[in-house]
Amino acid sequence: MLFREIVIAGCGNPLFADDGFGPAVAEELQRLQLPDNVKVIDAGLGGPHYLFTLMADEDTVVKKLIIIDIADFGGNPGDVVRLSPEDLPPGSYRDVHSWDLTEPLQRLKDHIDITIFGCQPKRVMSHEFELGLTEEVEGAIPKTVRLVLDEIGVDYGTAVNHKKAPLWADAAEDGGETGSKAGGETPGEASGKTSGETGGETPGETAGTETCSEAL
Repeated sequence: MLFREIVIAGCGNPLFADDGFGPAVAEELQRLQLPDNVKVIDAGLGGPHYLFTLMADEDTVVKKLIIIDIADFGGNPGDVVRLSPEDLPPGSYRDVHSWDLTEPLQRLKDHIDITIFGCQPKRVMSHEFELGLTEEVEGAIPKTVRLVLDEIGVDYGTAVNHKKAPLWADAAEDGGETGSKAGGETPGEASGKTSGETGGETPGETAGTETCSEAL
C-alpha cells in the first residue's frame, strides 16, 4: 500500500553531503517498530514533487504528512526546527529539479495536517558528489527521530525496544563476535555519540525560512 494515514517522507539527495539528511532519518525510522497506519518513505530526489501530487486527491487516505529535509534558517549546523507550510514563502522550497514544492504543499494543507522538520546544514554540494553527512548534521539524526515519534504519538522507548535487528546481529550471537566487530555500530548509535541531545531552534524564529533544496 503506497500511502497510509500517516506518511513520513525523508527528502534529499545523499550524493550531495548534508542534503542526504532526510533519507538518513527515514532509514533510521524504517528500522523501528511503528504503528500499522504509519508509512515511512525515502522520497529521494524528484520524488517529493510526485509524492505530493499523488496526495492531492481529496479522497486520499493520508491524514498527516511529515517531511524531513534540510532547511537554511540561519541556525547552527545540526539545529532542527519544526515548520508548517505557512512558514514557507512562495517558491522557497524546491526539489533538486527546481520544481516548486510550496505550491503543492499549500494545496495539501487544506485536507492533510503537514509538519516539516528542517535541519540546518553545514555543507551542501551542488556540482560535485560528496557522500556522507557532516558530523553536526549526522548528530541531529537521533534528535529528529525522537521529534518525529513525538509528533505521531509513539513512545521512543517502545519503538527502539522493538527495532529491527541489523543484519550482523545473528552472526554476532552465533560466533561470539560483538556487533562492532561484525558490522559496526548502527547509524543511529554512532550519530548519538556525536550529537548529544542539543535542542533545535523554536518555530517562532523561522519566519521566512528557506530550504536548502533551493540551492540544488
